[in-house]
Amino acid sequence: MGRLILRLVINSLALWLTTLIIPAITIQAFPPAGTLEYVITLVLTALLFGVVNGVIGGIVRVVAFPIYVLTLGLISLIVNGLLLLLVAWISGLLGFGLFIADDGNTFWWGVLGALVLGIISWLIGILLRPFTKNSRRR
Repeated sequence: MGRLILRLVINSLALWLTTLIIPAITIQAFPPAGTLEYVITLVLTALLFGVVNGVIGGIVRVVAFPIYVLTLGLISLIVNGLLLLLVAWISGLLGFGLFIADDGNTFWWGVLGALVLGIISWLIGILLRPFTKNSRRR
């Protein structure tokens, strides 16, 4: 349970940093849009991204395995971008969460956002790895 919460915090922080780096990707908090609401929106969006990535992403990766082999894994950038766009669409239906600019380059903003999100999440995960190893021993 501790590792799940830590992964959620890592993904929330990575999502926040991604919105700071890429101006076309924003987080819209639910009303009244204060700091607490913004943080809760980040956590809920990271949770939604984890569920979408785990369920739908897992199915896509199994079905598209031959394409992964043919492209030497580069198709994962496209798949992760599409999953990020799916999260943006679902959160748009909810009225709060992740929004990607609709300027004609939405797909490429999604791919770039997924790439930046993955790199930042990986870096934060490396920094916090000692905490996850200690929680496994207990």
